[in-house]
Amino acid sequence: MSILLQVTDAHVAYGKVEAVRSVSLEVGDNEIVTIVGANGAGKTTLLNAIMGILPLKGRVSFAGEDMARLEIEDRVAVGLSLVPEHRELFATMNVEDNLQLGAFRIARAVAARSFERVYTLFPRLRERASQLAGSLSGGEQQMVAIGRALMSAPKVLLLDEPSLGLAPILVDAIFEVIREINSKGTTILLIEQNALLALKTASRGYVLETGSVALSGPSEDLIASPDIQRAYLGM
Repeated sequence: MSILLQVTDAHVAYGKVEAVRSVSLEVGDNEIVTIVGANGAGKTTLLNAIMGILPLKGRVSFAGEDMARLEIEDRVAVGLSLVPEHRELFATMNVEDNLQLGAFRIARAVAARSFERVYTLFPRLRERASQLAGSLSGGEQQMVAIGRALMSAPKVLLLDEPSLGLAPILVDAIFEVIREINSKGTTILLIEQNALLALKTASRGYVLETGSVALSGPSEDLIASPDIQRAYLGM
């Protein structure tokens, strides 16, 4: 398995407070890898730093290339895309215009294919293409957020808390789509508050505690760990 995304000795700070310390991880081509941990462990901070939203000391490489000098839009252009924790849609713009924002770095013909891909994954969005994003339900807004990230045809999708605020039946539907996206060749790095669901979805996981990797390994090993069961799985 070739390594597509690699983070080496990452440090991220807010002023003098170091939120991420000496984190290293790898995501292989076509894998789903999850990062689990308590609120405040540094998970979202790490994803934002990988995307270039926050400054990072250390190294982030994509397909072997150092991304240190790449701005956010350039990271999108090479194949990274982020679904942020709180979706961050433009509430007064319609669904189609929100999706179009994800295609700003790609050719028109590719964008047309991306629209069709998103509408096939989320038929409800096709029905609501002209509806204002702010008027959608939470589940529909999450569909738009994921769809917008897919518009650039990413090689790696960074997903931050896709189940946040959703009813259980919608969580199941969203995760079914996540698996389908991966089955079509998109690599996924997933942060998810439901640790058991995340580990069952991913092949491998990293456990982040107070900004550092406390444990990592195959998902089945993490699920079987008594420490993980007590801390994150309610067992």
